Amino acid sequence: MPYSTLRLEFEQGAALITLARPEKRNAISALMIEEMVAALAEVERGAARVAIVTGEGKSFCAGMDLDELRASASQPAEKNIEASRHLAAFFQRIYTFPKPLIAAVNGPAIAGGCGIATLADITLAAPETKFGYTEVKIGFMPALVSVFLRRQIGEKVLRDLLLTGRIVDASEAFRMGLVTEIVAAERLLPRAREFAAMLLAASPASIARTKRLLVRFEEGALRQDIEEAVAANAELRGTADFREGLASFLEKRAPKWSGS
Repeated sequence: MPYSTLRLEFEQGAALITLARPEKRNAISALMIEEMVAALAEVERGAARVAIVTGEGKSFCAGMDLDELRASASQPAEKNIEASRHLAAFFQRIYTFPKPLIAAVNGPAIAGGCGIATLADITLAAPETKFGYTEVKIGFMPALVSVFLRRQIGEKVLRDLLLTGRIVDASEAFRMGLVTEIVAAERLLPRAREFAAMLLAASPASIARTKRLLVRFEEGALRQDIEEAVAANAELRGTADFREGLASFLEKRAPKWSGS
């Protein structure tokens, strides 16, 4: 199918998905979510046994499209629940994708973009790359990605990242366990292809069953945690701090928090 927010290419047993909204720093829009899910379905159905995701331009992904988020502040509660479920399903699809998924992080991966980068099986990052879950700085919360992230890194590191909203460089992200390997920018995609070749050299049946087993370890608990995160995400979208955080960020001014 044709895509407008990403490109999907196939090469020697691997699929390459490139997020392609460089004018928006590859921010996640509702359409991008729809197209990413469709692209992953196409990869799953096809002959490719490995997928690589990267970004076009100087950013990997800047997180949710703030204009779309701002519009959600005036939506009724049921619409926010629906939007939160849609986003949760998107992150779950990445986390549980049945074929190995490699993220080649070419630039800043922020908020939901950090989720895409770090929920992949293997995360390669250029040295200049920045990572962060900055939601609390704009009156939002990283509820949905936290469900998956807490299964990947320690509780202390998780609290640090999510409560401070601070940005970390590739070296610190590597020490935290968010990044598999730091790779020179010009070597990023070649290294991703080298990892793909390693995976392609292994038994397809073994890879598929191993991935399925890893996903099943948390299957039941994951469903319950997602429900709680969806409710929290949707509830916050109706708060004054959410509206103020987004407005102040887009207007480039300091926020005036009310705590409600």
